[in-house]
Amino acid sequence: MSKEPDIVKNAICTFCGCVCDDIELTVDPDGKRITKATNACVLGKSWFLEHKVEDYPVAMINGKEVSFEEAVEEAAQVFVNAKFPAIYGLSDTTCEAQKEAVAIADYLNGNIDTTTSVCHGPTGMAFQGVGESTASLGEIKNRADFVMYWGGNPAEAHPRHFERYAVTAKGMNTPNGKEDRTVAMVDIRPTSSSLIADIFLQIKPGSDFELLWAMRAMVKGKALDNTLEERTGISMEKLENLVERMKNCQFGVIFFGMGLTMTRGRHFNAGALLELATDLNDFTHFVALPTRGHGNVTGADNVVSWQTGFPFGVNFNRGYPRFNPGEFTTSDLLGRGEADALCVIASDPASNFSQKAIEHIKSIPVISLDPKPSVTSQLARVAFTTATYGINVAGTVYRMDNVALKLRPAFKSPFPSDEEVLRAIKHRICELRGIMINKTAAA
Repeated sequence: MSKEPDIVKNAICTFCGCVCDDIELTVDPDGKRITKATNACVLGKSWFLEHKVEDYPVAMINGKEVSFEEAVEEAAQVFVNAKFPAIYGLSDTTCEAQKEAVAIADYLNGNIDTTTSVCHGPTGMAFQGVGESTASLGEIKNRADFVMYWGGNPAEAHPRHFERYAVTAKGMNTPNGKEDRTVAMVDIRPTSSSLIADIFLQIKPGSDFELLWAMRAMVKGKALDNTLEERTGISMEKLENLVERMKNCQFGVIFFGMGLTMTRGRHFNAGALLELATDLNDFTHFVALPTRGHGNVTGADNVVSWQTGFPFGVNFNRGYPRFNPGEFTTSDLLGRGEADALCVIASDPASNFSQKAIEHIKSIPVISLDPKPSVTSQLARVAFTTATYGINVAGTVYRMDNVALKLRPAFKSPFPSDEEVLRAIKHRICELRGIMINKTAAA
């Protein structure tokens, strides 16, 4: 008699920052792969259906298969022998694993950084500088009648963002979905997302700050000169109409992406947008949220923040946490050749950092934790194959609006979790350094 497939209801997709929690997974009776992912978008389906139990070594040292214990010992030796160890990644793993990574960096007086430093790092800096007016995605779904996307393309990067949270989603105060909303898009070119917009502003590249500052001036009733269109590509009339709609809505939201944060202006752009949302609160209720990419990058920022006081690029070499983007962010550290050991968790900097940084990665001992082989893991002295969070591993993740969710894994993996690997390395480091820890409490 054939065994029926297992069904996992309300599973969580950890591919992108939407972290959709309404997925129904059908697991093959052999318990080694997912055959169906109901409700998932095209990216989510690929995430679930392409993950299966594969025949990789649990651990390798210099490309040769070793036991888990031997790899833990080698990784701990790499860490304790380094004068300036750096830990990077963390955006595609659980908060529990992230916590262990911060502890290791602290014990070693090392450096810890997340992928935020190469995406929404300027947003984190802007939050510290000007604060934020924010809301949950559920509140936006139920209340927002004005939705703007600035510098992002959610139709391709976050395919369910429109339908679940912001545009076509039907809520308490928006029972007709998009018919009850005004949708605006700001970008340097038309995209698949802009097709759904009621208002599309195609701005000149690099003019985000000027346009945002002009909008702030209009909100405050200040006069502008007649050079706005020449500098930004947007006419005064079009901008005045947009600002009036924003001031007169019942609940407005601006979602912003890397098209704003990683262009000229960076954290000044993000700060100007956050201040625009604050200005609009003199007339109505307005919020602003970054659209985050990786499944738990928001969790990484939260964990590092509540452990150190800073969201990314944190250095412990003076015995206490310091934050200085450009100095303690990993791509910069490696580009200057400063770190003498690197631990990479659920990331692949050797395939996307600058050439100088990649050359330095090749010259130092690297510890890699990843479910699949990558360019970084192939360069690593110690490479662990780990179970995939959300598919094989339970734990906590944060949605892009800072709402914490508990994972519901579909099937077990023969590989250890990132948390298990990092905890084992942490305990061995403490033994080698003579640091007393309560292993039961630390677990």
